[in-house]
Amino acid sequence: MIEELLKQLTWLQAIGTVLGIVQVLLARKNNINNYLFGIAAILLSIWVLYQSQLYADILLNMYYLVMSIYGYFFWKFGGEKAEAPITYSDRTDLLKASGIVIGCFILMCYWLVNHTDSDVPYWDSVVSAFAWAGMWLMAKRKMENWIFLNISNIISIPLMFYKDLHIYGAMSIFLFIMGCSGYLKWRKIIKTEQQNEYATA
Repeated sequence: MIEELLKQLTWLQAIGTVLGIVQVLLARKNNINNYLFGIAAILLSIWVLYQSQLYADILLNMYYLVMSIYGYFFWKFGGEKAEAPITYSDRTDLLKASGIVIGCFILMCYWLVNHTDSDVPYWDSVVSAFAWAGMWLMAKRKMENWIFLNISNIISIPLMFYKDLHIYGAMSIFLFIMGCSGYLKWRKIIKTEQQNEYATA
């Protein structure tokens, strides 16, 4: 029974990882369809994480689901029925993102320590906290999303291996690398857009 479950989780991890890789590659290219692949990967991840008792990550993935739907429509229509551009976060954005990290960490720690059987409550909480903020910034198409998400990724790597989720651990390494690449790619896109604006001004 346990062996069967491990095989099932391995297959689901593999499929979810492929979908997640496609999502990140599309996000790096600033392609809105990244959200469609992301939603499919999220749904698979929720089941795997439940079986592994990573409850904060389950909530994180449910949040991802909501933000992915929101992000899809924000990227497509922005606030004015036009595609939202990539921008740098201002001070208010960064304060909000930091508030999300602190608030999420405190709430997750309290919940995991007092109401679940999690054996890694603080570790799980900090991964989720930075990912929550990063996903919010991604939905807003802010450059700094890559920084917050990569903090989450670098901490997630040893957590996934500790929980014997080796495929997800390898994916976290990949996501960290792509996060660095995505930041550079988006910065190049912003510079190109600025140069085009100056050329047409």
